[in-house]
Amino acid sequence: MAGPLEGIRIADLSHVLAAPFTTMILADLGAEVIKVETFTGDDSREFGPFIKELSGERVQSGYFISINRNKKSICINLKTAEGKSILEDLILNSDIIIENFRPDTMKKLGFSYEEINKINPAIIYCSICGFGHDTPLGFSAKPAYDMVAQAYSGLMSITGPEGGPPCRVGTSVGDIVAGHQAAIGILSALWHRNTTGKGQHVDISMVDSLVYILENAISRYTMTGEVPQPMGSAHPTITPFQSFETNDGWVITPIGNDKLWVAFCRAIEREDLSEHPKFKSNPLRNENRVELTTIIADIIKKKSTSEWIEIFESCALPYSPLNTVDKVVNDPVINYRKMITEIEQPGVGKLKIVGTPFHLSETPGAVRTHAPLLGEHTDEVLTSLLKYSPERIVELRRKNVIN
Repeated sequence: MAGPLEGIRIADLSHVLAAPFTTMILADLGAEVIKVETFTGDDSREFGPFIKELSGERVQSGYFISINRNKKSICINLKTAEGKSILEDLILNSDIIIENFRPDTMKKLGFSYEEINKINPAIIYCSICGFGHDTPLGFSAKPAYDMVAQAYSGLMSITGPEGGPPCRVGTSVGDIVAGHQAAIGILSALWHRNTTGKGQHVDISMVDSLVYILENAISRYTMTGEVPQPMGSAHPTITPFQSFETNDGWVITPIGNDKLWVAFCRAIEREDLSEHPKFKSNPLRNENRVELTTIIADIIKKKSTSEWIEIFESCALPYSPLNTVDKVVNDPVINYRKMITEIEQPGVGKLKIVGTPFHLSETPGAVRTHAPLLGEHTDEVLTSLLKYSPERIVELRRKNVIN
C-alpha cells in the first residue's frame, strides 16, 4: 500500500542524524526523499558499525543504512554554479527542503530560506540546529552535538544514578527528538499550505526539543523551587515506580495509583503495607520513599525475574523485565509488530534493521527500499524528474559537477 505522504517530494540536504531522522520518518510514510550529498557523502557513511560487502573489497556503514532507508541519493558539487543550478531545479520540483547545517552555511551557498522562498514561495523549508536560527547573543552560530543539547537543556542533570555524576541518555535523543518534532512541524506546515498555498520556515532547535520533553522537571522547579536531581530509575513523584534487583536480574514495577498499590502489596505478600499509615497514599509513599523502597528491595531480591513476572502477570500488574538489546531484537512482541525488519542492501545482502512504528490501518508506514549507495540515483533524478538530456548529464559529469 502507498504511504499517506505519497506525492510529496523532499530535497534533503541533511547529514548525520537529526534531519536524516526526520526524512526517514517522512520516507517511511511514503514521501519521496532525494538526498543531496557531496562527492564524499554524508559524514555518517564513515560511522560504524561497518559491514563488509560480499565482494570483500569495501565496507558500508550500518549507521548510515539504519537511518537512510527509503531514500534516493544524488551527488552534486554545490561549490559550482552549475551544481547550484541543479539544486535550484530540484527545489522548484519539491514540496519540502530540509537541512541541519549551521545557520550561516545555507546562506553562504545562496540557499537561505529568504532566497529559497523567492524561488518557490510554496516551499516548506525546515532547518534543524543546536540552538535554532532565531536566538540572542549569537547562539544560532554555535556548533552543537547531541551531548551539547542534552547538557544545555538540563536533561543530563536529571539523568543517572542518585548522587552520581550526570549521564548522557543512552541514545542520541537530542538529535532524535528534534527529528520527530521537525516531522510534526513539517506536516503542520503542509496542512497550512494546503489551505493557504503558502510555505513557511520550520525552525527547530535541538535544545528546545529537549526542554519541551522535560515533563514535570520544569514544573517542580517553578512551582516548588526544588532543583530536580538524578534519581536512577525512580520516578520523582510516584512511589514505587522504579526498577528492583531480583536474584538473577532486574524487574520494573511502575505502581501508578493506590489501587495498583493494594494489588502490588498482595502480590509481594505484604498486604499490611497497603494500610500502613506511612504508605497508604502516593504522597505518603513518596514522602517515605527510602524506607519503603528498602523494604520492597529486600522482598524482590528473594525471587528470580521470571518468578516475579509470573506473579505480576497473574495479578494484572504493570511490569517489565529489563531487556537488553539482544532480547529486544529477538522478542516475539517486537517482531510481531514488525519493529525488526529485513532489507536487501546492495553489495551486502540481507540485513536486519529497525522497522517503522507507523501502523496506520489504510496507509501504513513501511520500509520499502534499501539505503542508497552514494550517488546511486543521480542519473535517474536528473533524467526522469528534471528532464536533463543524456548529453547534458555526460557534460556535467565531465565538469565534475555531478558524480
